[in-house]
Amino acid sequence: MNAPIGIIGGSGLYRMEGLVLDRAVAVDTPFGAPSGPVHLGTLDGAPVAFLARHGEGHRFTPSEVNYRANIWALKSVGVERLVSVSAVGSLQAWHKPGELRLVGQFIDKTRHREDTFFGGGLVAHVSFAEPTCAQVTKALLAEGRALSLPIEGQALYVCMEGPAFSTRAESRLHQGWGADLIGMTQVTEARLAREAELCYACIALVTDYDAWREEEEGVDAASVLEVMHANVDKAQRLLRAVVPQLSATPRACACGEALKAALYTAPEQVPLEARKRLNLLVAKYGYGAP
Repeated sequence: MNAPIGIIGGSGLYRMEGLVLDRAVAVDTPFGAPSGPVHLGTLDGAPVAFLARHGEGHRFTPSEVNYRANIWALKSVGVERLVSVSAVGSLQAWHKPGELRLVGQFIDKTRHREDTFFGGGLVAHVSFAEPTCAQVTKALLAEGRALSLPIEGQALYVCMEGPAFSTRAESRLHQGWGADLIGMTQVTEARLAREAELCYACIALVTDYDAWREEEEGVDAASVLEVMHANVDKAQRLLRAVVPQLSATPRACACGEALKAALYTAPEQVPLEARKRLNLLVAKYGYGAP
């Protein structure tokens, strides 16, 4: 089954109306095991693939998630557009818990992760100036507003390592940068999605005010989960509206050719092992394994 639309997030997303999941595929990747099987099915008739980012039962910390394997697994089942759903903290008073935001830009503060498919004999430098797909994000914003959801676009997201939440000093620093949101997962997925030539968009579910508010206790996991559960219904409604639309609309962006001008290594210099390892990504550019 070819599933051009992929969704990555929590397993709670699997329980939306109109969704029929009929197959779970365990995908082997050159980068190890993904967080779990890719669940294939349809959403109101549109083919779709789901993957639980942190594994079934939320078993992996943000730093333990095998992002390379997750993105590779989704691409291997035909995903071309990937919508990511995750909880975030708000760094500004006007982004309120219970609301949805669409990410336009990132600041990357991660430091313990594998965040590229390349190296080991084949070098690529993709353009990442606009890290999310404008076409998919525009569709999400339009459908969210049509549903009267509390949604806005063009948020600036700071991606921290975790798994601990911010100190107050860090939270105030990020707020002073003019950032809107803070989370622990999205920028790594976005980088790898770009290298895999997938359209990538992020639905950020605001759950808390991080740690910058002096009059409040700092964020804790229990409060995040409480608001997250309430927000999942909004994300489900938005996905149900936008997935069939995207499925019926051809891609008209540059995401699908992100590697066209990014591959730096002369083809004759690329080792056979690297060609085999990266065949799924680079074969169409003449770098594939014989």
